[in-house]
Amino acid sequence: MADAKVIPFDDDRSRGNRRRAKTESESGPAGEVQPLPVRGAAVPEEDRPDGREDDPVTPPGPQAPVGSSAGGDGDGGLERRVAAGLSFLRRRLTGDYEVDDFGYDAELTDQVLMSLLRPVYERYFRVEVKGVENIPAEGGALIVANHSGTLPLDGLMMQVAVHDHHPADRHLRLLAADLVFVLPVVNELARKLGHTLACAEDAERLLAQGELVGVMPEGFKGIGKPFGERYKLQRFGRGGFVSTALRQGAPIVPCSIVGAEEIYPMIGNSKTLARLLGFPYFPLTPTFPWLGPLGAVPLPTKWTIQFGEPIPTDGYAPEAAEDPVLMFNLTDQVREQIQHTLYKLLVQRRSVFF
Repeated sequence: MADAKVIPFDDDRSRGNRRRAKTESESGPAGEVQPLPVRGAAVPEEDRPDGREDDPVTPPGPQAPVGSSAGGDGDGGLERRVAAGLSFLRRRLTGDYEVDDFGYDAELTDQVLMSLLRPVYERYFRVEVKGVENIPAEGGALIVANHSGTLPLDGLMMQVAVHDHHPADRHLRLLAADLVFVLPVVNELARKLGHTLACAEDAERLLAQGELVGVMPEGFKGIGKPFGERYKLQRFGRGGFVSTALRQGAPIVPCSIVGAEEIYPMIGNSKTLARLLGFPYFPLTPTFPWLGPLGAVPLPTKWTIQFGEPIPTDGYAPEAAEDPVLMFNLTDQVREQIQHTLYKLLVQRRSVFF
């Protein structure tokens, strides 16, 4: 495409193929803007620099095609996206990108991994998010959620919810079980997404850096529970997450997730296969393993993720983290708030799928 000519605004000579200028009300207080001559119109004699009687407007040159970079977001937008994609690939191939001490790759997460998860989040599970404004706009905070669904898709959907809906564009760093980091491929992807081991040391480091940290204290007890016990919270361990929040003075944000329990209705558990494979359980559902790989497709349930009001911890003394009674009370408070919200969301839900 030929290079466009730059016409200075103070050039009094004829201009070709110009539209009439905006009125003063549209252009603001910069002063009155005189209309420019249109194609084929004569220029007034007093405005002709050479005094000629006729100075027709010069016919315009070739115009940019519709959708080009000069005319909209068509081909130009595509070109920019292609250029950005090639630049991204170049950085990946040359190693010109950054990861933090935990292996979190912000660029890969934003541009690739979230783009892969987002269609599942928006179109398959059609997640509705509530109370995201309860998550602090800055500083460390611990988000505590229920865990369910046979496979840990609820953690990923919660991560997308924070990433896409929080007004401060915050990222959620999830604490994951040891099993996640021994599985091939899954290990690398989890690290790139910002997940780390579910241990107090890693959680405290992230909170001290001002990160949002997500934890699901039910662990395998929650994700692998039978379908008959759905939405009944399991024990929250010994309150280690509360101790971590107290040490850093970070608020605790309860989170309730409805919809994940029904994606893989677990009607049985093959303990023999679980022991052979080294898994905490081996789920039997109405479709898996009977339908083979097709049985691994989750049911398209309708999800709701609600973030509750934060529970502050910065008002306690430093030694409060070692007080077992306080940890038990705060743990029970968080658990009860999540359970109460689950019941409330279930009553409001019209259907599992709609």
